[in-house]
Amino acid sequence: MSSPKCRTGNRRLEANRSRTIGLRLLATTAIVGLSSLAFGSMHSALAQEKTSRTGNSHTFDIPAQSLASALNAFGRQSGLQVTLAAATSRGVRSNPVSGNLAPQQALAQLLSGTGISYQISGGTAVIGSSTAAGDSGAVTVAGATALEPISVFGGSSGNLGAGEIQISAEELEQKNPANIADVFSGEPGISVGSSLPMSQKVYVHGIEETNLAVTIDGSRQNNKVFHHAGTNMIDPSLLKAVGVDAGVAPADAGPGALGGAIAYETKDARDLLDGDGFGGFITSSYNFNSDTVTTGLSAYGLHEGLEFLGAFNFGNGNDFKAGNGSNVEGTSTDILSGLGKLGYEFDSGDRIEISHERVHDDAPRPYRANAGFVDPGRPWKEPTVRDYILDRQNTVFTYTDSTPEGWWDPKLVLAYSKTELETTVFLDPRFSIAPYDAIGTTESFNGKFENKFSFDIGNVVAGVDFYNDKAELEDQFDPGTEKARNVGLYAQARIEPWDRTRLSFGGRGDTQKFTGTTGEDWNNSGLSGNISGEYDLIEDFLIAKAGYSHVWAGIPLAENFVVNPNWNYGDGPKPATADNYNIGLEANYNDFTIEGSVFQTDITDARTPRYKNPLAIDAHDVRSRGFEIGGGYSWGDGSFNVKYANIDVEIDGKPADSDLGTYLAAPAGQIITLQAVHTFTDWGVTLGADAEIALDYDDVAQGSKPYEGYQVFNAFVEYKPPTRPHLTFRADIKNIFDETYSDRATYGQEFANVTPLYEQGRAFILTAKATF
Repeated sequence: MSSPKCRTGNRRLEANRSRTIGLRLLATTAIVGLSSLAFGSMHSALAQEKTSRTGNSHTFDIPAQSLASALNAFGRQSGLQVTLAAATSRGVRSNPVSGNLAPQQALAQLLSGTGISYQISGGTAVIGSSTAAGDSGAVTVAGATALEPISVFGGSSGNLGAGEIQISAEELEQKNPANIADVFSGEPGISVGSSLPMSQKVYVHGIEETNLAVTIDGSRQNNKVFHHAGTNMIDPSLLKAVGVDAGVAPADAGPGALGGAIAYETKDARDLLDGDGFGGFITSSYNFNSDTVTTGLSAYGLHEGLEFLGAFNFGNGNDFKAGNGSNVEGTSTDILSGLGKLGYEFDSGDRIEISHERVHDDAPRPYRANAGFVDPGRPWKEPTVRDYILDRQNTVFTYTDSTPEGWWDPKLVLAYSKTELETTVFLDPRFSIAPYDAIGTTESFNGKFENKFSFDIGNVVAGVDFYNDKAELEDQFDPGTEKARNVGLYAQARIEPWDRTRLSFGGRGDTQKFTGTTGEDWNNSGLSGNISGEYDLIEDFLIAKAGYSHVWAGIPLAENFVVNPNWNYGDGPKPATADNYNIGLEANYNDFTIEGSVFQTDITDARTPRYKNPLAIDAHDVRSRGFEIGGGYSWGDGSFNVKYANIDVEIDGKPADSDLGTYLAAPAGQIITLQAVHTFTDWGVTLGADAEIALDYDDVAQGSKPYEGYQVFNAFVEYKPPTRPHLTFRADIKNIFDETYSDRATYGQEFANVTPLYEQGRAFILTAKATF
């Protein structure tokens, strides 16, 4: 709750609900359900006309280029998932494809003369598929040699393992996220505390993200700067995909995956162009609630193996209003972000890329930026806001081979990430010390070298990784630094050993050197292992999933703003460990999907030191357990999904609270999400609606207030003129019912002397985008 300069307390939430929970829940569910029904009916009415008008034809415009790039363009233009065989020859170039063609015709034309076969089935094009006798689905082009296709597992095959979540570029575009909370909307097992992007923290099954292996473009993130600030501030407009392993994570996800892993991936020029050429876009949005204008500019190009991308986003606006109509002080927007990438692919298929991504937030924030107001009971008055300057940057060098062969598919990553936060420290006036600025800096130099060995039944990824992390506080009175160095060896197998069976298993060994603020060193080593699998109980209908992992994570660094140069470490902090379990079922019938899973995460000796001398090695045991269920229906141009999560979090055997849970976990409870979307292809119009419903939660620590439930409904309409496909116009309505609420994971809701940081009330947002 507090730093040495900033001890937080608690204040009772004083917000009167203007509508009852029952009525709001009924209205929310009804609107989303009726939207889905309307979308489905309209789709049925248009389906026959659409089929007769277009058949299976698509418009293709793919110039001659490297095979990997051409197939990437083919996948986007055809709407098919493309799987490229690992044994495909290096240096192969495609044929140009142009015109209104069926995907089968376009792919045959693209591969003509290459000697490579293919097969299209179930929405997937497998390049280099077997043409064994009796395989009526395989097609051999002129001069083709039959090749073995890559074996795929989990998200790569269209099915996700238990605990796996994949958010694609298409889903991100549909969500049009303004912050990281929007990125994870629709996922009840993932909560994002705070309404301010600079103080948002992600919780997966209630476990705070610093207990997960978090990467951006493969670069490890080490961001325990200040407990009142966020850990990984990201501009979502720069993202092309997000992957989450909730609980059980593979060995190649990186070290420290106590509660799983989160992998963010930013956009590449190859994702935006179908071949050699240049392009760009400009986008701008206006939020009427806070008078905030956000503008993005981007330019990118591909030319004979050379590629580049530059993107900048800047936003400026005022404080927003909560659902009760009051201004939420310290929530103004003043942000600048950018992404630059430069890459080159040689004729041999070897590819190098260097990228730099940066986010800078500079504005007055609530004195404790993750809370609206805290009354610490001091005899002197703190300011209500103070300046925060948060700057995060990430630089990554990557080498890959875009034309790998079976036993040689290398990847090299060298990266540097840094987060710096500067804020003003106010001490007790009785000390007669003027306010001064303090700077907390976390940084990580990290990397890995790995190789994928491909076999007939799957592949094995083996490699070595390292990190050199530092947490430093520049303070006028109590400067301090902690460091950690780690080297790990790992291997992860993903195979299909038998029909209807997919397995993933692996392990890693890590050795770590931890250095405290006193200069003392401690060396520790440990082993981690995982296994997960999927089995088709009924082929093409019912899938069983399960997983287990044991994780050794070493000693985590302390938060910058609590480091104490005089800490007494005693015999040294204990390495943190964890055990994760999950099991689930998924049923698919035609376009219907139903799934469910149960899970548990146990973290032991999770270090969360506080400033006071005896607390240098303070650690706790955390348990998260619960279940998730969900269902959905897809009708081609639209879909409807509903999900439910029930999560119970304990710290040291007692209900979690958001103060003791700093850098550990947050209360969760029961969350329901609903999503519906439909595209009227003829008109270029997409309609969507979503809702999040949090039920009352009273499993709180003794003396704490129960969490009140809330219901939030959002909707959007998007228009892409059929005759001007490079233009996009969109209107969003956020929090339609003007609910006064804080996200379930937001700090302080259970404390009497804390006014939590409210989410914005009803907001109309207009967005326009032009691509050239």
